[in-house]
Amino acid sequence: MKLIISEKEIAAKRIANILSGNGVSEKKVYGVPVHYFKTSGQEYIVIGLKGHILKVDYPKEFSNWFKVDPVKLIDVEPEKIPVQKKIIQALKKVAEDASEVIVATDYDREGELIGYDAVQIIQELNSQLLTRRAKFSAITPGEISKSFSKPGRMDLNLAFAGRARQDIDLIWGAVLTRFISLTTYQVKDKFLSVGRVQTPTLALIVDREMEIKNFKPAPYRVIKIKLKTEEGEEFEAYHRKKKFTRMDEAEEVFARIGNTARVIESKESVKNIKPPVPLNTTGLIVGGNILGFTASRTVSLAESLYMNGYISYPRTDNTVYPSSIDLADISGMLGRIPNFRQLSSDILSLKKIKPSRGRKKTTDHPPVYPTSPAYKSGLSADEWKLYEFVVRRFAATLLPSASCRSVSAKIDAGGETFIATGSVLIEPGWTSHYPYYRHQDVFVPALKTEQMLKITGRDMEDKYTKPPPRYSQGKLVQIMEELGLGTKATRHSIIQTLITRGYVKGKLPEPSEKAVALIKMLKKHAGKISTPDMTSELEMYMDGIVNGDETKNEVVDRSRNMLKEIMENLQKEKEEISREIKKGIKEDLIVGKCPVEGCSGNLIVRVARASRKRFIGCSAYPECRITFPLPQKGLLLTTREICRHCGYPVVKIINKGKRPWNLCINPDCPGKDEKYKNYNNKNSNSRTDSSG
Repeated sequence: MKLIISEKEIAAKRIANILSGNGVSEKKVYGVPVHYFKTSGQEYIVIGLKGHILKVDYPKEFSNWFKVDPVKLIDVEPEKIPVQKKIIQALKKVAEDASEVIVATDYDREGELIGYDAVQIIQELNSQLLTRRAKFSAITPGEISKSFSKPGRMDLNLAFAGRARQDIDLIWGAVLTRFISLTTYQVKDKFLSVGRVQTPTLALIVDREMEIKNFKPAPYRVIKIKLKTEEGEEFEAYHRKKKFTRMDEAEEVFARIGNTARVIESKESVKNIKPPVPLNTTGLIVGGNILGFTASRTVSLAESLYMNGYISYPRTDNTVYPSSIDLADISGMLGRIPNFRQLSSDILSLKKIKPSRGRKKTTDHPPVYPTSPAYKSGLSADEWKLYEFVVRRFAATLLPSASCRSVSAKIDAGGETFIATGSVLIEPGWTSHYPYYRHQDVFVPALKTEQMLKITGRDMEDKYTKPPPRYSQGKLVQIMEELGLGTKATRHSIIQTLITRGYVKGKLPEPSEKAVALIKMLKKHAGKISTPDMTSELEMYMDGIVNGDETKNEVVDRSRNMLKEIMENLQKEKEEISREIKKGIKEDLIVGKCPVEGCSGNLIVRVARASRKRFIGCSAYPECRITFPLPQKGLLLTTREICRHCGYPVVKIINKGKRPWNLCINPDCPGKDEKYKNYNNKNSNSRTDSSG
């Protein structure tokens, strides 16, 4: 009997149906679904895990934060702890009669480690069990049948690189988090999370916020003219000096502009707009961002589409299609979907399909592409949006370049040189099926040297320089990739962790005051942990494990030595670190200005001494006794936003596994629906307990 182990139940069920031709029976073993089938005289059992069934942690004697010096944890050896006990129990049971196990988890570091851990558990019962590995990039009949017809060996180096990451992240996270949290008295649910990848990512967000806050707008002027040819064609031109920082100079130039202008020089050309490159994980997240999804949501949707066989494996760095993919066959398959018939036809009508290529070429997985037809009625609205994006991106990489007519002209007006630039799309090419790209046509007519033009208008506009924008989640993932922070499988979750920890908020990540204080202190006393250099160096060493150039123990020990050096500096400056971070935490507790007329206090989040319940009270207590109730569960973030219905402050509540929600603190807010008004009435006792 052969036992197949997949990473999740949905994949197990699909693999079993494909290999059996749908002749599958299902039983529950200790409450876990297990799939049985027989083909070519061979019996198979397929079981799905729930990702990692073991986790790394410290032995129980090191669990007390107050009794164990965080520095001592650096040299403690982590151990594997069961996290999915029912699945482990079921796995052992179904493995009793197995002669061979085939690992069919995702083929990357995480997937290989998940499979390796499962095999280790099974081999405790049967050390002679033959182990093989099925490698595939799409859960489709063709890929699954091919991978199981000739399974290979497990890549232990890949698994050990995954285990090294687990150990390193645990050691760094536990030591730094405990030290910073204990130093600032932020323990239990208030702990301050610090991590090897998380912290330099947070530093990127904080650094950009500091750029924005410290930015001083500078005034400048822009001068443009409106022009008209004898044929009546109208267009605009801007002074060659794009920004006038001297106001008097701009006024002198503006005064010299007359009623006519002369073409000094004109150039016309046709430019190609190349198709986008094939999708890797970062490109997928950036695309999801365009659709309005967070990085975490994009990856979750992509995972669902992959597990159901609609797209290829979404965790890949590759931007070059391998020759093994039949691009024409996939294009033809898309023609079976009503929404994409024309798209399919346009690709298949090409004399030769020549895909675009990106710079990254890897051999583990191909770029993300559609693998089977999906229909709008069979997917959720968000799944369809992402599937359509993958389809249209795939098509765009196969279609010819677009082209535009570009005109650039130098024009003399009153002795001053103006520049007119225009661009009009003349061949849509790949853009005709890719609505996420929009070419902005700017009309400038064909002009001749010495041609005279009429000036129909002139404008001198006062402007101010603008600060750099906050990063979108998509842009942040791109920067993380460039700097070597995290991996294709972890970058989205790092951003989500920063959100759930209360370090950042908003659609465009904005750091909290405690995040700013934390990064400021770490930069001052432990610069290595706040920059990407150390993290990318460790990533390089972990790549060395995959290549066989490093061992797991060598890399983990090297990271331990790095951490010891950092902790020496942090311990020396413990008091200053505590003082500055606590100041930032206090700033984050300010909800807004007190609404009581004549009171100059701030509304702050407080905790009642008697009941230990949190509520909002005035900093001017006992002179001002106004209070507002708060939900007692969930992470509370102040937003500095004002309710549009009543003008009171708004706070954000984050509960694990639920969508964050904004709450106006005013119990009688006219914008609240009945359930929130009832909630406030039930919790009105908090309004009288202001002894915090």
